[in-house]
Amino acid sequence: MASAHAPSRLELRERRRTIPPQARMAAAEAVADRLTSLAPDADHHVAGYWAMDGELPLHVWQLKLRPGTVYCLPVLDEKSMTLKFAPWHSGDPLVTNRFGIPEPDLAPSSLLDVRQMSLVAMPLTGFDARCHRIGMGGGWYDRTLSFRQYNPAPPLAVGIGFDVQEVPAIQPQPWDIPCDVVVTETRTLLRSST
Repeated sequence: MASAHAPSRLELRERRRTIPPQARMAAAEAVADRLTSLAPDADHHVAGYWAMDGELPLHVWQLKLRPGTVYCLPVLDEKSMTLKFAPWHSGDPLVTNRFGIPEPDLAPSSLLDVRQMSLVAMPLTGFDARCHRIGMGGGWYDRTLSFRQYNPAPPLAVGIGFDVQEVPAIQPQPWDIPCDVVVTETRTLLRSST
């Protein structure tokens, strides 16, 4: 995703890395409350992520999920170059993928498709007020959610970041899938239909 008048990915990543631990934990609490209000009542699957490189952690949200809601983590599907999702509870076995990110250690046949999720929380490197997202550059979430390019079908796509990651404007590429919502420690931004 190219951005107009925006800092580089490297600078945006540095912004989130420099957030002090106490502020990071307060942000995790605030985001958990905002995400809880967006998540379905129960008996649904929701996807989070394993926070790396200064990303906003979601462990507080996982603990606040309503009974019956299943928390999942993304798993790389190297064949399709998309993400699949695996139910995960704290303490379940993990393996490290090629990017050094922990994933649930489950057989491929046990993984879920993104369409089975009600909500997908995605880390971001940067975002704008229109809910366009700058990721890490690999396109994993864009490919996974590509079916939504012309049809805003479920799941709800939620970008997660800190206020300091906002940029003035992002010029999306044709393959970029915008977020429905961006949640930060102080705001919930909704993408307009225009």
